[in-house]
Amino acid sequence: MEEVLAPYLPENALTAAFELIKQHQIHLKIVNERATRHGDYRKTIHGQHQITVNASLNKYRFLMTLIHEIAHLVAIEQYGSRIKPHGVEWKMTFQRLMLPFIRPEIYPSQLLPLLARHFRNPSASSDTDAALSIALKQFDDKNSSVFFIYEVPLGSYFKIANGKVFKRGPLRVKRFECLEVDSGRMYTFKPNAEVELLSAYINKK
Repeated sequence: MEEVLAPYLPENALTAAFELIKQHQIHLKIVNERATRHGDYRKTIHGQHQITVNASLNKYRFLMTLIHEIAHLVAIEQYGSRIKPHGVEWKMTFQRLMLPFIRPEIYPSQLLPLLARHFRNPSASSDTDAALSIALKQFDDKNSSVFFIYEVPLGSYFKIANGKVFKRGPLRVKRFECLEVDSGRMYTFKPNAEVELLSAYINKK
């Protein structure tokens, strides 16, 4: 299993992460990318703990996602199944499990202060933390077709996960104003919203 995990995790995190998987008897599945989530945890009908993580994540986001999902399992075991999925019990568990990994032997120095700030009060998704999300993306595959809104040139077209096409407009305070092509309605996006840049788009309306 360690050999399977090795390409997906920072080298110095591999042993500790594998020990958590063994300790909690987790069946880990590394799956194709899902637009709506980086990973998930569920208990199967046979009582098996199953965690899935997207294979497309860079090593630093993969580790954070893996520990995020293990924290769900551990929090439920410690506090019971009635707790809120991303409530205070999960936050405390995620902080405790992630703390040993937030060190320079594992994460690049430019990420450490952002991680320290994020884990004062971890959110349901790192994507809601724009600064951390943008910093993590610099370690993605450079051939990726996925961009953040702020990287899309003004006036260019892009597509979101549900297939809707937008034209990027100006920055309004902290969000980008964008026109949905089909409906003509205006929407706003956070700077770290991930989209697919359309190199060529013809408005057929």
